[in-house]
Amino acid sequence: MPEINGQVAAGFEAVRDAFAANFADGLEVGAAVSVYLHGRPVVDLWGGTADPETGRPWERDTLQVVYSTTKAATATCVLLLVQRGELDLDAPVATYWPEFAAEGKQDLPVRWLLTHQAGLVALDRPVARADALAWHPMTEALAAQRPLWQPGTQHGYHALTFGWLVGEIVRRVSGRSVGTFFREEIAGPLGLDFHIGLPKAEQQRASRLVQSPPAAMNLDDIPEPMRELAAAFADPASLTRRAYSCVEPPFDHNDPDEQAAELPATNGMCTARALAGFYAALIGHRILTPGMLTAATTQHTAGPDLVTRLPFQVGLGFGLPTPDAAWYSPSAFGFSGLGGSLGYADPGTGLAFGYVMNHVRGVAADQPAANLIAAVSS
Repeated sequence: MPEINGQVAAGFEAVRDAFAANFADGLEVGAAVSVYLHGRPVVDLWGGTADPETGRPWERDTLQVVYSTTKAATATCVLLLVQRGELDLDAPVATYWPEFAAEGKQDLPVRWLLTHQAGLVALDRPVARADALAWHPMTEALAAQRPLWQPGTQHGYHALTFGWLVGEIVRRVSGRSVGTFFREEIAGPLGLDFHIGLPKAEQQRASRLVQSPPAAMNLDDIPEPMRELAAAFADPASLTRRAYSCVEPPFDHNDPDEQAAELPATNGMCTARALAGFYAALIGHRILTPGMLTAATTQHTAGPDLVTRLPFQVGLGFGLPTPDAAWYSPSAFGFSGLGGSLGYADPGTGLAFGYVMNHVRGVAADQPAANLIAAVSS
């Protein structure tokens, strides 16, 4: 079993034990976890292998791509512009992005981009990967795309398109790319090692993702809540499959070009310490005012999601946990990512949590983080 590095405050020793057990049980390759309580760091642990191909160990400053966990950082950029009076959530997107008015979208409000109600989860014609990395070809395609349902009437997880839709609003209003805005207005001032678009000079610190090979599985063997989702993924014509297939060929976030590009729905890279610190700063009102944060973390949509086919509760860009989630609390908010990364905060308890890992699990991906959360609460 790999050496576990870092420290925990008195009373949080169980988190170290749970972190070590995740490795002992074969759930981890390399990972890190960080916890803040009322703005004070109480857990900061890391261990394992950052790159199995070279044997490079996970270090204190190893950076990890966190997939959709990035979405909360991207949404916060928009919320900061709203807070400053530079952006109106209820104004049409076309007010700031005139080309977006095509195909009957002239009245679609900015708010629905954050709440996954815009109906733009997929494209009629997928965009080439190189064009997606270049930004503008993708935003042009989205501006020209007809909504796939009547905006505002339903919600569906904008798994990939969220980043370009929300990021383009940031660019149009601020004059800066979303990665630059996040660095200059949030990560930099707070001293967070968190990047949307990783500079080439920093890429030697990035871990290598390890994908679990897809397991052959009969639909009857899949737990009932996930069965419909699995069936939808198997259908190339389904909205679910199309939402994850709007870029061809698919992304590979081990690719240095992808790490350098700004893909603000999926390729944020950070340490667990920075992820937890981001959420600690949110509930410490160092980024958003109390009123803005309350508005952002109030439920705006709920119920079965057209893409994930599962209950999905969302505020203004932040995910809200369902009662079966390991991080459930009536006041909690955050976002998880493919394979199991998770960042969240609970203003009711003062807890901020960040977990990152390079073993992208397909089955029971949330189990390692759930084990750590249970230990935090013990």
